[in-house]
Amino acid sequence: MARTAVRDRLATGAQIVGPVTSVFWHAGEFGTGEEWQLLLKTTAERYPELEKHLVDNHPWKNPEVCATPIVAGTDAYLQWVQAYTSAE
Repeated sequence: MARTAVRDRLATGAQIVGPVTSVFWHAGEFGTGEEWQLLLKTTAERYPELEKHLVDNHPWKNPEVCATPIVAGTDAYLQWVQAYTSAE
């Protein structure tokens, strides 16, 4: 998913972190499990398409997809994000 999201310019870059240990409630039961975290950088304009891509291609019925806004950054970095996520 990281490769296709970046290749298709839905995100400028991806970082795959893991494995991580998750603690959660699922289907009414408390549990823990090993997971991998995928961090993607995109713009607010491209987020809906990125979210759809992730949900459509994830093997889980209800994958964890959350957005954290970039509230500040260097001009050069923010221009890079904008340039490489522009729909062409």
